[in-house]
Amino acid sequence: MSGNLIEVRGVSKSFGGVVANKGVSIDVAEGGITGLIGPNGSGKTTLFNSIVGYHPIDEGSIQFKGREISKLRVPEIARLGLLRTFQQTRIYSKMDCMKNMLISVSHRDEGLGTMFGSMRDRETEEFAEELLEFVGLYQKRFLIAGELSFGQQKLLEFAMALMNRPEVLLLDEPTAGINPTLINGLIDRLKRANEQFGITLFVIEHNMRVIMNLADRISCLAHGELLATGTPDEIQNDPRVVDAYLGAH
Repeated sequence: MSGNLIEVRGVSKSFGGVVANKGVSIDVAEGGITGLIGPNGSGKTTLFNSIVGYHPIDEGSIQFKGREISKLRVPEIARLGLLRTFQQTRIYSKMDCMKNMLISVSHRDEGLGTMFGSMRDRETEEFAEELLEFVGLYQKRFLIAGELSFGQQKLLEFAMALMNRPEVLLLDEPTAGINPTLINGLIDRLKRANEQFGITLFVIEHNMRVIMNLADRISCLAHGELLATGTPDEIQNDPRVVDAYLGAH
């Protein structure tokens, strides 16, 4: 296996007559933070959904740790250690934060628990408390999740994903809708999750300040095709990217 955890090669996906992805090839390096940018409708979320098994691809290959996963579905891919978050949070709004954390484990398919080893219930609760402390929600652990601000709900969803100890976490616009005062804290926590927990991150982000300060490498999609890949500096100075996307920001 190469130094890449995810290797997307020539992936195409259409919905009826609409081409969402066309011949896309992207690498996600182990231990790094990879960014994915592009105008609305460029196929970013479709690519994420293809990687985690929400729909089959039409052409191409998606490998995770050298294994072809393009024909696997969400539970099977999750068991391998590859999870994602969403633009709109998926939390249990009528439950408190602790219950959200615990149910995020109990609702996994049988077998995913091997990622935890042999953690007992109390150990699981302690781990949930540690993660809520990590995202700054420990004091709100018994607050009903629906009463949190939208930004806090995103932090809760992030902590819920961490409960499953993913090897790779795909984040779909993690800062969208978040109060600007909370964004720096979220960036810090994403970097710490990458550095301290060793979680590889693959991030869709429209906030250019965020992604340029967060990612090691960035790929840009436009009209469903890969436009450019490079370091943040290379992407910012690529005339194709500026014309297609950055020039509008």
